[in-house]
This record gives sequence, structure tokens and C-alpha cells, in this order.
Amino acid sequence: MAESKGKTLRITLVKSPIGAIPKQRATIEAMGLRKIRQTVELPDNGATRGQIQKVNHLVKVEGE
Repeated sequence: MAESKGKTLRITLVKSPIGAIPKQRATIEAMGLRKIRQTVELPDNGATRGQIQKVNHLVKVEGE
């Protein structure tokens, strides 16, 4: 993704969401993560932090 002026978080999918509940799987997909070890950059805001909190056992976050 393009670098923006605001702070961003690098989020990497480290565990498969196959065994997760459907709501968590939907959150992972909404974040733009499709494959294990895929990394996305999302803005550091309340919405993103809420998503991370729901699936923190499946992702690794950098840039906090």
C-alpha cells in the first residue's frame, strides 16, 4: 500500500483462520489478509485496533 502521512501498522497473518469462529474469519478477510505470512499496512486508528484485538491470536502487529 502507499505510504500515507499518518501512522500505519504492519499486520501479518501468522496462524490459519480455518479453525476460528466465522466472525473472526470475516475480520481477517476485511483486513485484507488472505494467506499466511501475508502483510498489510493499515492506518493506526480505533477501528483497526479493534479488529486487531478481536484476532490478536492470529496476527502479528508491528509499528505500535
